Amino acid sequence: MNTKAVLGANSEVGTLRAVLLHRPGDELKRLTPRNNDQLLFDGLPWVDRAQEEHDAFADLLRSRGVDVMLLSDLLTEALTVSGAARMQGIGAAVNPQKLGHTLAHELSDHLRRVPAAELSILLTAGMTFDELPVDASSSSLVRRMHHGGDFVIDPLPNLLFTRDSSFWIGPRVAITSLALPARARESSLTDLIYAHHPRFLGARRAYESHTAPVEGGDVVLLAPGVVAVGVGERTTPAGAEALARSVFEDDLAHTVLVVPIEQQRASMHLDTVCTMVDVDAVVMYPAIQHTLSAFTIHREDSGVSIRGADPFLEAAADAMGIGKLRVIDTGLDNVTAEREQWDDGNNTLALAPGVVVAYERNVETNARLEASGIEVLRIAGSELGSGRGGPRCMSCPVARDPLQ
Repeated sequence: MNTKAVLGANSEVGTLRAVLLHRPGDELKRLTPRNNDQLLFDGLPWVDRAQEEHDAFADLLRSRGVDVMLLSDLLTEALTVSGAARMQGIGAAVNPQKLGHTLAHELSDHLRRVPAAELSILLTAGMTFDELPVDASSSSLVRRMHHGGDFVIDPLPNLLFTRDSSFWIGPRVAITSLALPARARESSLTDLIYAHHPRFLGARRAYESHTAPVEGGDVVLLAPGVVAVGVGERTTPAGAEALARSVFEDDLAHTVLVVPIEQQRASMHLDTVCTMVDVDAVVMYPAIQHTLSAFTIHREDSGVSIRGADPFLEAAADAMGIGKLRVIDTGLDNVTAEREQWDDGNNTLALAPGVVVAYERNVETNARLEASGIEVLRIAGSELGSGRGGPRCMSCPVARDPLQ
């Protein structure tokens, strides 16, 4: 692992040096037609193919000089070197309110003796009642009344989307609070890694919420000191305001644009409708180009000022100190644009200014990006996309070259 890259990011497009990914694993095999909606997947992915697609994504990043850190490796290493990490992971996974005191105590005691690599899998893939150790309490009413296939520890299939549970802003890492129950425990694992893995020794925290939800997919670093935060299905107004005040206090930003988005599955995060592809350019779903608005929160000597709502593109350009933000839209007609927005055509990952990774299936959007001078590196995503997330969703940049 390259330890020379300086941790942190002040933009979406500075040259990417290190990134946190999660290779999909046994947690995806827990999805069934009965639970996939609850676990936030639109279908049942072919797991072997999803892993092949993800491996190709990781290999592409490595071929461009990016240090790819895999969450499962970091988790295993943290659990190996730190007893406190082990206690934190088990404490978040074993819920006495769900299991009862007796079974929760015995399961926690069992997990404390499990080897780190096995425990890492259990914390991500979950455990069913059928998989409980045979000596777990037979006197537990909870155990007797649950079906064998019910989960003792819930799986985390959305862990694939590492963008949401943490993000870097300047030299600090922000641990988020995820809105939906199926994802709530993901932040505990990223928190565990940042707190106990030697790679992040000394890393300082930025915003850290345990109340009002903020998800990383809603946070876009438009320029040094300028942050956009989507408010919709996942991030709340209270979360956006708390984030703004926190980054102001830590001198990590001077302006935060709070952007209302529709509360629906197709636009769950701001980065599903808009991402940066160059220092002055975004790829954007055309249906919202002229209606997207923003409240501008600006740091003042006496506190903060709030202005708006104003048209997003104008407010963003003004905050960034540029004349106009270039817009590249997804598709030439309404049907194509809607299809490619659903398939994460706007959800690109920038590797450098004007160089992005995108799903190959979004043919029209990729062609429009290239016609605008953007280099597009295509990856397959037929199975990865079943959880509604693209290359940006699947990656948490840990180190980018700073923009001035």
